[in-house]
Amino acid sequence: MIHVSRIQIPGMETQTPRRLYVYLPPAYGNSGLRYPVLYMFDGHNVFYDSHATYGKSWGMKEYLARSRQPVILVGVECNPEGNRRLREYSPWDFTRPEVGTIHGQGKQTMDWFVEWLKPEIDRRYRTLPDREHCWIAGSSMGGLMSLYAVSAYNKVFSRAAALSPSLWAGGSQLPALIQAAAFAQPTRVYLDTGTGEQPLEEHGDMAALFETAALLTRAGAEVSAQLVPGALHNEAAWERRIPTFFDYLGPLVPEPQAKEAGA
Repeated sequence: MIHVSRIQIPGMETQTPRRLYVYLPPAYGNSGLRYPVLYMFDGHNVFYDSHATYGKSWGMKEYLARSRQPVILVGVECNPEGNRRLREYSPWDFTRPEVGTIHGQGKQTMDWFVEWLKPEIDRRYRTLPDREHCWIAGSSMGGLMSLYAVSAYNKVFSRAAALSPSLWAGGSQLPALIQAAAFAQPTRVYLDTGTGEQPLEEHGDMAALFETAALLTRAGAEVSAQLVPGALHNEAAWERRIPTFFDYLGPLVPEPQAKEAGA
């Protein structure tokens, strides 16, 4: 079951309501269990082709139906107006010839995730609210945000999947953040990129991927970093990697509800 509602993120440049997607596993209604939660960026691209920016979603609804993963999945739509997605999904300012100077609002976005969205999800649904059972994932700029989240908000998120992360945004600031991070245990990170995402002679993102993986490892995280042969930078490619990152991040195990005091 997928609930779709409309929300606003205070302080952002537009207050146009955006879609919030909450997937509940099939057994949720009658199990009485509490479930782990996976948060995903670009929620409009996660479940429905008809909602996706380019007409193709991740196909997560179909994957979850096949695999029956016992997880609550929360997806938040980005602001697609102009360059505002880049602003919302970059923790730092950066300049690129094709987009000019972007003033990052990624910290503001993640503060909202941690201070409003997660408490609200924990209030509404039977979640396992501790960091062990709180994961985050995204692709492209959402992949960058996933790395930022697990590093800067490690007290909240224990696992992250960063597919084709936009490591070029922010320059040296992500490496500096990782080096300064105090990772709790366990922290597990999956990251990848496709060899078809850019000309082979422009291999900077591939090198940066493994440099980032090395920094995460030295900082105490468990890491899987992969080059995916021939994969392009799109939802169809990321869909094929869903089982890979789910398997690496670890088993999702629901737990019985704690009994009320005095019960």
